[in-house]
Amino acid sequence: MNIEEIKGPFILDSNVFIEAHRRYYGLDLCPGFWTALKHHFENGNLFSLDRVKQELEGEDNLWEWIKDNLPGEFFHSTGSPQVTEAFSELMVWVNSEPQYVPAARAEFASVADGWLPAYSIDQGGTVVTHEELAPAAKKRIPLPNVCEKFDVPYIDTFEMLRFLETEFHWDAPNS
Repeated sequence: MNIEEIKGPFILDSNVFIEAHRRYYGLDLCPGFWTALKHHFENGNLFSLDRVKQELEGEDNLWEWIKDNLPGEFFHSTGSPQVTEAFSELMVWVNSEPQYVPAARAEFASVADGWLPAYSIDQGGTVVTHEELAPAAKKRIPLPNVCEKFDVPYIDTFEMLRFLETEFHWDAPNS
């Protein structure tokens, strides 16, 4: 996606939190990432959804950080009739696509993924995920495949950080 096509606010998938925490932006390794999430939320640039929050519950010290640092408003509700209707439309498409195996359809219906583009369809915004477009996928329904089908913009964490002009600086330890 071209930088000109990106528009906020950004709606974060659970893998944005989990991948960052487990791999490259651990709470102890890059606290600036987590401070940046709070900052950009407070400035109206990003948020996530209640369904993502449910997926993150119990995710070791990541969940503790979320409870201690992110207000309840960070996770927007998916309970509006418009979002529910958009999700239903997504599920009609998912269930009618013969390329996906039944287990993939069942998984997609039970996780937060479909709610992200449904929310974007109703409220606008760009989905942020680490999943990649995979047109030939059969055993899993990649979130970008759904976003493409429904003209929902999506990017990954790094593109979002660049768009928001977020930089992390290293401070030398005192020796």
